[in-house]
Order: sequence, then C-alpha cells, then structure tokens
Amino acid sequence: MKSFKEKVAVITGAGSGMGRYLAVLLAKDGADVVVCDVNEETLNETVEMLRKYNVSVSSHILDVADKEAVEALPEKVIEQHGKVDLVFNNAGVTTGSHFKDMEEDNWDWVMDINFGGVINSTRAFIPHMIDRPEAAIVNTSSIFGMVAVPGQTAYHATKFAVRGFTESLAMEMADTNPNLQIHCVHPGHVGTNIAANARFDEEEFNNQVEERQNSIFTRGAPSTIEEMGNQFREGGMHPSKAAEIILNGVKKNKRRIFIGLDAKLLDLSQRLFPKHYHKTWPLFMPLMMIFRDKKQLKSLD
Repeated sequence: MKSFKEKVAVITGAGSGMGRYLAVLLAKDGADVVVCDVNEETLNETVEMLRKYNVSVSSHILDVADKEAVEALPEKVIEQHGKVDLVFNNAGVTTGSHFKDMEEDNWDWVMDINFGGVINSTRAFIPHMIDRPEAAIVNTSSIFGMVAVPGQTAYHATKFAVRGFTESLAMEMADTNPNLQIHCVHPGHVGTNIAANARFDEEEFNNQVEERQNSIFTRGAPSTIEEMGNQFREGGMHPSKAAEIILNGVKKNKRRIFIGLDAKLLDLSQRLFPKHYHKTWPLFMPLMMIFRDKKQLKSLD
C-alpha cells in the first residue's frame, strides 16, 4: 500500500495506546478514521486529538466481544464514509494469573476480546474489502504470540491464536485476493494501559512479586497493582513510535511486523533455541537495557 491518503481506516482499541496513535498518524496522512473503544471517556479524548486534521472522523462505543455490535459496524462505516480500506484489530486485555487459579470469567473475558474480537471484526469487514484496489487487515498479536512465560496462559492462548489465524488468512488472500494485505503485529514492551486495565487477584499478585521481578520487561517488581500499571506504561516504547512502525510495515506489505528490539530478540531466541529459549533471555537482557537507556537519553536531549 503506497499511501493512506483518502483511505478509510477502522481502529479498535482507539481510546488509548497504539490504537489512539494509529488514528492520529493515519489522519495526519490524510485518511478518514473510524475510532472504536469500549471506554467512552478516552475515546472522546482521541476524537479531540483528531480535530486538528482535515479528515472525516467518526467514533463508536464498541465492545469487540459483542458479535452483533461488530457485525453492525461495517454498514455504519460505509453509510458515513462510503467504503472501508483498512481495519486495525488492536483492542486487547490481559489477566495475571496461573491457569489453575484463574476464574473462568477472566479467562473468557480475555479470549472473547483478544481472539473473538479479531474474528468478529475480520468476518464482518472482509466482504467489504476484498474488491478494494488497495486494502489491509492488521491484527495485533504480541511477542507473546511467539514465546511464553508463566502467569499469562490466557493472553498467550489468544495471541498465539491471532498469529495462527492471521498467517493462514494471509496465505488464503495471497492466492485469491492479493490486493487485500493481511498483517500480524508483534509488539514487545510498548507503554500502554494494558497492565493498568488488567484483571488481577490482589492476593495472587502479591504472591507473584518474585516472578515479576525476574521478568525481562522490568527492572524490579512493583509493590502494588497500580504501581505495576504505571511502571509498564512509562517503561515501554511510546505508542506513537509503535504506531509509526506498524504503518510503515503496512506500506511495505510486511506480513509480520515486530515492534521493538525486545520483540526481535525474543523472536530470535525461539528460532535458535525452540525448546529452551527462555534460558537465553539473561544474555539478551543487557542489550535491551542498553538500547532502552540510549533511547531515553536521546529523548531528553
């Protein structure tokens, strides 16, 4: 896809994080944007950010796990904008718990949003996109769709599923509808609200402090759930940079879009050592810390 100008883009999870900045950068490039989120307050904040651009903007309060609501969305988009060229299935959540201790409702919540939401949206929009001269569906997986750690069974299940679904769909479209690009996004540590909005059992959280302290994604374990959310948001790549990487990947028609040095190194680890990749992570950690510190110092200049 050479340009986003005069395209119509639908973004889920657009109330914050990568979804918000995908909308902003697309609008800046001249695309009309349709922003969707379950949080009305943050979604309205995104809409306010988009007002400075001379493009058409519409917003929808949307729970991507609500199949009927998602099925109704394409008609609303086409009625207002006339077409659909890009769909970014970006909404995502997590819950921090070992599987044996996880409440079934929390498992279903993650599955229905992270995987069900991608399926609902793709199924709803794809009939309206297959005949477009240029179009793209961009599904957000994670580096946790490539590697696994304890305490994230639900998240891993969904992100591995998104990866498998998206890569198979990409092969199908390459054979039948090559004008419809299919992309799978694998972020590393991007500073979003996903940790702050996660469902945690406080007692179990306290019991897992030592595990979190040893995580490659943080320097030390937070003492409270709120502190963990703040630390995750402030310690990662800024979501505007992540959004820029995604859009560049779409322009270059990359099927897999990795975000961050951490994502690339962890992917390399599982390619080189598929059975024992986690044992190599202490070797990669200094590289990631040096790279992150240099980026932070550069941002202060």
